[in-house]
Amino acid sequence: MKGKQSKRSRVLRPGPWATVTLTGLAVFGVTAAVPTTLQHASTENVAAVQTVPQQRTAGQQAAPRKAAPQEQVRAQAEVLKEFKAPAKAEPSTKTKTKKQAAEPVPDERSKVIKRAETWHPHSDERVPYSQTSTHNGYRTDCSGFVSMALGLPKPGTNTVGLTSSRYTERIEMSELKKGDLVMDALGSNTTRHVVIFEKWADKEHSSYWAYEQRGRYGTDHRTLDYGLSSDDEYKAYRPTSLK
Repeated sequence: MKGKQSKRSRVLRPGPWATVTLTGLAVFGVTAAVPTTLQHASTENVAAVQTVPQQRTAGQQAAPRKAAPQEQVRAQAEVLKEFKAPAKAEPSTKTKTKKQAAEPVPDERSKVIKRAETWHPHSDERVPYSQTSTHNGYRTDCSGFVSMALGLPKPGTNTVGLTSSRYTERIEMSELKKGDLVMDALGSNTTRHVVIFEKWADKEHSSYWAYEQRGRYGTDHRTLDYGLSSDDEYKAYRPTSLK
């Protein structure tokens, strides 16, 4: 109708400042209306949440527990039992064989000298000279002694027998080597004699060291010059076993 206002149009609408004021009062009223007990409960819950211990992440590990002294001793014993020091290895058979092969083996000439020394030449234990007695199965005269040193059958041959091609051959005095013989096979059993050459005593070859079983003394080791003069009856011989 013209000139009239509807009831709806009469409703008062609050302005902007009124709306803000009412909202603040409403909030204040609600907060004031909350019971004191509930407010305390909320405070305690917040404190509880803040004091809850944080859980370990995947990269973190708990600190190891310190083992008791007895446990440490047992653990060390187990480790020692598990990891024993390896036993010292025995040298292989190949190594032993190499060492034995490296040692010089006495040649036949050296063996002749070694056997001659078993009668203890030029010492109080030397074997006395005799054409009838024996020592370890060999005659104790000069040819018996040489037979023993050369390893000939017991009781040994005589001086003439030693000049046989069966046992020796003639050589020059300048060719003498260790184990060779110097003999005088002429005359009788009281003049014949044989000695074992060892080495030259000087550069001039004016004498040499020799082993012999000489009359009225026994086994001897001394320097000699038998056979070095041009008219000497002593001659040089090489045992066939030493060729």
